[in-house]
Amino acid sequence: MTVQFEPVIGRYLRLELFGRSHRIYVEEAGQGVPLLCLHTAGSDGRQYRALMNDPKIISDHRVIAFDMPWHGKSSPPAGWHNEEYQLTSFDYTTMILEVSRALELDKPIVMGCSIGGRIVLHLALEHPEAFRAIIGLQAGAHVDPYYDLNFLHRPDVHGGEVCAAIVSGLVGPHSPESERWETLWHYMQGGPGIFKGDLHFYKLDGDIRDRVAQIDTKRCPLFLLSGEYDYSCTPEETLEVARSIPGSEVTIMEGLGHFPMSEDPKKFIQYLSPVLQKIRDNKTA
Repeated sequence: MTVQFEPVIGRYLRLELFGRSHRIYVEEAGQGVPLLCLHTAGSDGRQYRALMNDPKIISDHRVIAFDMPWHGKSSPPAGWHNEEYQLTSFDYTTMILEVSRALELDKPIVMGCSIGGRIVLHLALEHPEAFRAIIGLQAGAHVDPYYDLNFLHRPDVHGGEVCAAIVSGLVGPHSPESERWETLWHYMQGGPGIFKGDLHFYKLDGDIRDRVAQIDTKRCPLFLLSGEYDYSCTPEETLEVARSIPGSEVTIMEGLGHFPMSEDPKKFIQYLSPVLQKIRDNKTA
């Protein structure tokens, strides 16, 4: 029997956020330029498992993904049972900056998908000096509601299964079966009401369409990558964001959906690698 460990290391970070103690789970692999990865709504850092196992990427980058509070292996703060979880743009931005400081990251590349893709637009606008480059996956400036959020947190509905069912149509139709179902499994494991609370940011509080054109890519390079099979952040919406931000670079990824790094990692890495190389070349220059 052959035993093989992955290069991924996981540990807990004790961090004060918003005047409360948090226990945040962090995974990382590799060395080099830090690449801080932000997961999607209702899921966790496992979505970036393939990047942390790619020999070329981790030879050039310290790939880091953390589970937001209330998600994955991160605990909610004490007293969580007396409140309703709702993600806001202020809390989200603060959390990312504080985690980066706590890990002593020197101008990392930040990459986020879906809600992570939305918040990196906020970071590009409000904190460009903190990052070497910004990569938005499925990064729309807003989204029009297309389903009833109340179904995501009801006592007569299985929360995990309905969350997975809602996002299942966002996975690209050509994704490998095993990767598709692991992506959905992460959603099936989400805490009660967490996906709904994340979508408060995605659908309401995080709407940045009135300000997105103010992003200055001379202060921090911005790259947008979107899968062609996505009706939550369509290719047309991504292209619209790119047209409104001079200097941004955009690629529509053929065959991929809303969760490119998780649903078909091999194909996604083919699109991501040239972007990372360009960022490294710019830094060298």
